[in-house]
Parts: sequence; C-alpha cells; structure tokens
Amino acid sequence: MITRFAPSPTGPLHLGHAFSALTAWDMAQRAGGEMLLRIEDTDRQRSKPEWEALIEIDLAWLGLEWPTPARRQSEHEDDYAEAFDQLVSLGVVYPCSCTRGDIRAALSAPQEGAPVSGPDGIVYPGTCRGRSMASRRDGDALRLDIRQALSVLDGSIAFLETGEGLAPRHECDAQSLIDGTGDVVLGRKETGATSYLLACVWDDALQGVTHVVRGRDLFDATPVQVLLQGLLRLPTPIYHHHRLIRDETGRRLAKRDDARAIARYRDEGVQPADIRRMVGLQPSGAMSSTSAPSRKAL
Repeated sequence: MITRFAPSPTGPLHLGHAFSALTAWDMAQRAGGEMLLRIEDTDRQRSKPEWEALIEIDLAWLGLEWPTPARRQSEHEDDYAEAFDQLVSLGVVYPCSCTRGDIRAALSAPQEGAPVSGPDGIVYPGTCRGRSMASRRDGDALRLDIRQALSVLDGSIAFLETGEGLAPRHECDAQSLIDGTGDVVLGRKETGATSYLLACVWDDALQGVTHVVRGRDLFDATPVQVLLQGLLRLPTPIYHHHRLIRDETGRRLAKRDDARAIARYRDEGVQPADIRRMVGLQPSGAMSSTSAPSRKAL
C-alpha cells in the first residue's frame, strides 16, 4: 500500500490537515506500506517556500516520515505537458478564452436557470466548445470536452471506495458528469499552469499511489479524475474519502483558521498525542487493523 499526503503550500496546516495526514499514515503503517509527501504548488502566486518548510516541520513533529525529497509539482511541468499531448491526440481538449465574467454573463440569461457548481467551480456553459486546437491563442485555457471524453471511454467510469459510510463501489453516471461537472479547465499549456485535477492524476500514477486518502470535500472531483485516468490509460487507485474536521459551528476548517494551526498548538505545548485525540484518532501505538476513525467532530 502506498498512500500520500499532498498539501498546497499556501498557508499553515491546521487540524483538518493533521487528520488527513495521520489517516494516510496510519493506513499505510497498518498495511506495512508507506506514505508519500507531495507538494502541490501549481498555484504559483499563493505557494510560498516558507509554507512548504512549515509543512515538513509540522508533519515531522506529528511523527510522520516519508521518502525524500518530496515531489514538487512545479518542477515537473514537462510531465504534465506529456499528459496534455495525449489528451489533445484523443480530440478531447479545446482552447477557451472565456473569463469568469464571460461565464457569469453567459449563465445569466433567463433560459439558463440557476448556475450549477461543480468541483471546478461554476459548470462551464460550453461557449468555446466548437473551437479547434489550431485556433489556440496565448493565454487560452485548455478545457476537457467531457462529452467527447465520455464517448471515447463508452461512458464507463467507476472506482472503489473505503471511506466510512460510503458505498464500496461507485458507478459514475455520464449525464451527472456532464450536468454537474462540465468541461473543466485542465491548465494553460503555454504558461505551465496545470490544474489540480490533471496534475494529481498524473502524479498518483507516476508515484505508484495505491490508495488516495483525502477529505470528503474532494469526493465530487473523483469521477472526472477517474475519467482522466481512463483517457490516459493510467491505473485507478482505491479512494478513501474521510470525514472532515469541523469547528464548533459545524463549519469545516480552512487555512484562514489560524487558531487551529498545528504550529500554534505546538508553540503552546500541545503534544502530538493530544492532536490525535483532538481529531478522534487512536494513539499511534494503539493502532489495529480493525480500528476506525471516530466520527466525532471538534
């Protein structure tokens, strides 16, 4: 078993990150495998070296280990360019010049109804879908033509799931993908900006990740990532979408919740075992193959 923890270095890790990393670590340890650390720094503007350094300090303090050096996505744009080329050759990618304002305007027409949000934001209305790759201009986004992609794979999309309370096998409905996900942005090839959706899929395969452990907030992104795996002929890992750590009001934690930052707890004298208790996990020495995370939120 190979799991991974793949944070973006755009702020301090909080208790939700600690829960995800510890869950991935515990699963790998129980199976005699290993956990990888991957730095997903495709957001060039917000990613900072100081946040990356703090990630490694926080994880080491929690007692986690990983093969070094950690893979840093910003250093592997050539890999993602290869993925783009494969998708272009399949005829499932097209250039798009629409701004967010253009998309909002297109969706504001009375006949369009209320905008639908998917894993990539508001579902794109398909304004540029008829454009060919030959018409690509500098600055254009590259979008996945999800209808064409589904036709290439005959609409067959499925994955295995081990998250608590979730069905063990998910068959992804093609029409739901079209209506609820739409033509997602995969990146901008000329500028080297690759989307999370594509870079994550490529890296999981390249690194041999067998089990993707992440929060349920990313569950809706999984079908389109499984679709990309099929198009690129990559293996589909087993997914484990875990519960989210929430505050007293029921809101899931975000990086703006600095009061929940692991570094702050460490500075206040909290111990790693205390963090485990706070997120509902057993002490590291008490793990067993049958243990499961508590559903209790903060």
